[in-house]
Amino acid sequence: MKKSEIKKLSLEDLEDKLLEFQNQLYDLKMNHSVSPIENPILIRTVRKTVARLLTAKTVMKNQIIAKKYEK
Repeated sequence: MKKSEIKKLSLEDLEDKLLEFQNQLYDLKMNHSVSPIENPILIRTVRKTVARLLTAKTVMKNQIIAKKYEK
């Protein structure tokens, strides 16, 4: 998932996507520990996507908080 796609998401959609990718990462790690998966680089890609989503969520929450204190 690219940064431009992430910026278009609302906070609720962001949290849904984050949960989805975290579950996918967990499944990939578990499958890889049992038997090597075909494309182990996929784990890195999903992990980076989770990090991007977490960063975007933090930024969005900070913007919401900043708007509250501006008034």
